[in-house]
Amino acid sequence: MTTLLEQTVLPDTDGGDVQQLDALLAVLTADHSVIVSAGESSAQLPEELRQILTTVLSNLIQGTAVTVEPHRTLLTTQEAADILGITRPTLVRLLTDNEIPYTTPGRHRRVQLTDVLAYQQRTRTQRAEALAELAAPDPRPTETDGFIATR
Repeated sequence: MTTLLEQTVLPDTDGGDVQQLDALLAVLTADHSVIVSAGESSAQLPEELRQILTTVLSNLIQGTAVTVEPHRTLLTTQEAADILGITRPTLVRLLTDNEIPYTTPGRHRRVQLTDVLAYQQRTRTQRAEALAELAAPDPRPTETDGFIATR
């Protein structure tokens, strides 16, 4: 594996690390708690961190690069827009339409990361429901219902 910018990990193109990654993934996905130890110290791995590591390992095994990026919990409008993949003016419109809560501690708006992620999840759920509704068969009767086809 190669690390770029201390945040992006590239998968091993030679395949030498895949066995190690598979073994580690097997440990993390087993049905028991995971204890991490270093020297004399040890601690149980929290479930949230376990899920993140499982996702990272799965992606590296599949040959996908992984970037870990820290986020502050109080974001600028540009940072929030970047997370949502929208423009800053679009985000500002969502804020003024009360779609996402915000504060104005000084001259600039600030948005909580949890509120941005909650909005992102809400919109994903709404899109999935709309898609499922579109894909569902139409329960209304059609003109051909009730007619018997003859040869």
